[in-house]
Amino acid sequence: MTTPRTRSTGLRIAAGVALVFGALTIVSGGQALFGDSAAQAAAGNAVPFVLWFNFLSGFAYMLAGVGIALREPWSGSLAWALAVAIVAVFALFGWHVLQGGPYEMRTVGAMVLRAAVWIGIALYLHRVLKPVSPPA
Repeated sequence: MTTPRTRSTGLRIAAGVALVFGALTIVSGGQALFGDSAAQAAAGNAVPFVLWFNFLSGFAYMLAGVGIALREPWSGSLAWALAVAIVAVFALFGWHVLQGGPYEMRTVGAMVLRAAVWIGIALYLHRVLKPVSPPA
């Protein structure tokens, strides 16, 4: 059983992870998309739809982090939506690879990490936050 104190610590950790992960995602994606030619070349065979998804989702990670820090029930729903969206984009990326499209192996690792982090956060929030009920 979790106590209010351990729940509070867990929520702070989840919020911190979401915020740091979001900031790093925005910075790295922004450099690959909008950086100079050296930064874009360093991205290698980045798959454009994955790169854009990851960059834009960084803002949603930040929003989720703020929601978690404020103990907003909707943050759990957002975490689940992020987890599902990441897995869906990962599946599309897999299809791209199977079709012979160019890609970077580091994208595989990054997508596994993203999926694991957001599935983990969503599962944790499901346990500790009250789910949002649709209006009657």
